[in-house]
Amino acid sequence: MYRSEMSRRDVENDEVRRKDEDEDEDEYEVQDLRERIKSSRGSRFDLIANELGLAGASGSSSTRRRVRYYLSRESVINGVKGLSKGIGVIHPDNRWYRVWTKVILGWAVYSSFFTPFEFGFFRGLKQKLFILDIVGQVAFLVDIVLHFFLAYRDTQTYRMVYKRTPIALRYLKSGFIIDLLGCMPWDNIYKACGRREEVRYLLWIRLSRVRKVTKFFKDLEKDIRISYEFTRIVKLIVVELYCTHTAACIFYYLATTMPAAKEGYTWIGSLKLGDYSYSNFREIDLWTRYTTSLYFAIVTMATVGYGDIHAVNLREMIFIMVYVSFDMILGAYLIGNMTALIVKGSKTERFRDKMTDVVKYMNRNKLGRDIRNQIKGHLRLQYESSYTEATVLQDIPASIRSKISQTLYFSYIENVPLFKGCSTEFINQIVMKLHEEFFLPGEVIMEPGNVVDQLYFICHGVLEEVGLGEDGSEETVLLLEPNSSFGEISILCNIPQPYTVRVCELCRLLRLDKQSFTSILDIYFYDGRKILNNLLEGKAPRIKQLESDITFHIGKQEAELALKVNSAAYHGDLYQLKGLIRAGADPNKTDYDGRSPLHLAALRGHEDITVFLIHEGVDINIKDTFGNTPLLEAIKNGHERVSSLLTKEGASLNIENAGNFLCTAIAKGDSDFLTKLLANGIDPNSKGYDQRTPLHIAASEGLYLMAKLLLEAGASVFSKDRWGNTPLDEGRMCGNKNVIRLLEEAKAAQLLEFPYRAHEIADKMHSKKCTVFPFHPWDSNEYRRPGIVLWVPATIEELIRATSEKLEVLDGICILSEDAGKILDVGLINDGQKLYLVTETHLK
Repeated sequence: MYRSEMSRRDVENDEVRRKDEDEDEDEYEVQDLRERIKSSRGSRFDLIANELGLAGASGSSSTRRRVRYYLSRESVINGVKGLSKGIGVIHPDNRWYRVWTKVILGWAVYSSFFTPFEFGFFRGLKQKLFILDIVGQVAFLVDIVLHFFLAYRDTQTYRMVYKRTPIALRYLKSGFIIDLLGCMPWDNIYKACGRREEVRYLLWIRLSRVRKVTKFFKDLEKDIRISYEFTRIVKLIVVELYCTHTAACIFYYLATTMPAAKEGYTWIGSLKLGDYSYSNFREIDLWTRYTTSLYFAIVTMATVGYGDIHAVNLREMIFIMVYVSFDMILGAYLIGNMTALIVKGSKTERFRDKMTDVVKYMNRNKLGRDIRNQIKGHLRLQYESSYTEATVLQDIPASIRSKISQTLYFSYIENVPLFKGCSTEFINQIVMKLHEEFFLPGEVIMEPGNVVDQLYFICHGVLEEVGLGEDGSEETVLLLEPNSSFGEISILCNIPQPYTVRVCELCRLLRLDKQSFTSILDIYFYDGRKILNNLLEGKAPRIKQLESDITFHIGKQEAELALKVNSAAYHGDLYQLKGLIRAGADPNKTDYDGRSPLHLAALRGHEDITVFLIHEGVDINIKDTFGNTPLLEAIKNGHERVSSLLTKEGASLNIENAGNFLCTAIAKGDSDFLTKLLANGIDPNSKGYDQRTPLHIAASEGLYLMAKLLLEAGASVFSKDRWGNTPLDEGRMCGNKNVIRLLEEAKAAQLLEFPYRAHEIADKMHSKKCTVFPFHPWDSNEYRRPGIVLWVPATIEELIRATSEKLEVLDGICILSEDAGKILDVGLINDGQKLYLVTETHLK
């Protein structure tokens, strides 16, 4: 068993060495991928293999390989059919077929030069020439048969086609009829038709075989083993000789087709060189006649004009005019090509130089055969298709290049599912940054575990995403077809590439680098959120596996967006803030501390930012993590214009544990802050954790000014803490006579105001307060004015009278709730409720 394994390896090594020996011969050709492509995890994928060119040859181990097709969703079915139909098909790189192409090239050269000669100098071939002609036509007939079995490379997918039916149809539609007509025995047909001269014109059909010679020179020009200058010079010489050769044959034909009586009235019949006359030119030997005709053609083309040979009859004059006109074009062609050789500017020469440098690089670094074939294939594809936009568009202004990109690529990008629902402006920015690339079948564009910095969109072709199954075998996860994209998961989620991406057909892709993509997303962040949502909604298994990563990045993006909005509000950048919000940012979105943009605008006193946010409909009473509202932030930092603006819009302090908050402010002795708090409706009778009111603290500390402010705001001297002490008791314990006198006067005043229910009002009614505004609850913002906070009295009439006096409303008639309901009893009023004093005008 060990020996058999060693022998098998020796055979494979010999095969590899044989391939390496042929590699220099194929340096300039794009080889079909015959070997398995290896990924970074050792995965393999079998591609179409035909080592000897005949897929059905027996006894060859390479022909029994398992062939896997993956052109489309019907890959398995098509693979089986392709294998069955590929039996007996010839590969273009088959060694025997290459020998045959050299043989048929020789016959093509012979036929191309002999056909004009036969047309001009023979009226029926001699026996030896007739046999040679028959042998040549048989060779071309064999070549026609071989073309029905010759595989070809599809120009759209760049894959080799091995099915007989497409091969035959392709040849039938292209050159079959011309080739078949060229193989007809026209000499026999000419004789059978009574030597009618019109039949001999059909001989010119055989000149279609010049295509094989032209193709030979075209391939020779790209062969870097042969000097390019030498190849071009030989080609130009052949072109010049062929043109003069054909013209010489036509010149002689014009003379021989004249009636016998008028043969002296021709260019050769009237020719006399020295003492030698050509009057009986038919009796002169063949080569002398041909040399004389060639001489006439050359001096005419060169316009030397010795005068010894010239046109005699009208037919000859017409032909010479046409011939000289053609010669001017031919001369320009020859001079232009010689000039191109000197200045070294042709496209083919640039390709050869580039290929030479690449081959030297590959040899120096000992690159493997797979990567060699891919590199050479790309260079050849680049040369043949001329798709490189950089060389074409490099001299065009950037604005025009952008319009070109929008015209070419916009329809592809807008249909990509990743960009569903995105704005037109965003897609335009994406389109302007795209670069077009082509990839050959079998190339691996991305491998698992790699860091991805390119995003690709598919215009044409098919790719596949390949992963490893549970058993370690390779399996296709997803087929990527036109209007698909890949690489977006790795770029958006900042994770390594999860799958191998491999080309199935010749693909035209649009590439977008990561830096350009992220810079666009920084501006169009709303579209960035759309993209992440579209990615999350994908039904493919790869998306479900990465759902947590995508969700995390969505949350991260929202947090970053909220920080941007808050930063603009904090620094007073109204222009940026408008741009962010109009682009889709939520002005109510809070940051990690629960602060909204309105919090920060009020904190910094930016009135314009505050006005803009209010017009955007933000929540003006939103609280942050610490319980602060925008109004409280404005009051704390002394921004009176902002606080009055918020108050006018109906903002309230809405402070949790207002008692503790007020007690702390009084303990600090900040009378200005206390005045602002009280003016904005905070309850002066709010109690702290020991049921102590702010007046308790002011009395116990002997703060006369603080106590006066509290009393003027409606603080009760009858409130008791948990030990049963009133503010007056605290003032007496403190011993500050001014504070004691102030509290006693306030006690007397409060008893006079409610003489019959003094204790009940002090203990119960004073625990209920309300805020009354002097406008209708449905009035627009321009009619709204600040209200007042007061204790709810015993009756609704007292409430109307008290608020009318304090708000200076002379004709107040009723109190409405926020829903515009008329309140008839004070028992229906809740603590802290907003009420509205309306007049008869309001009701009308």
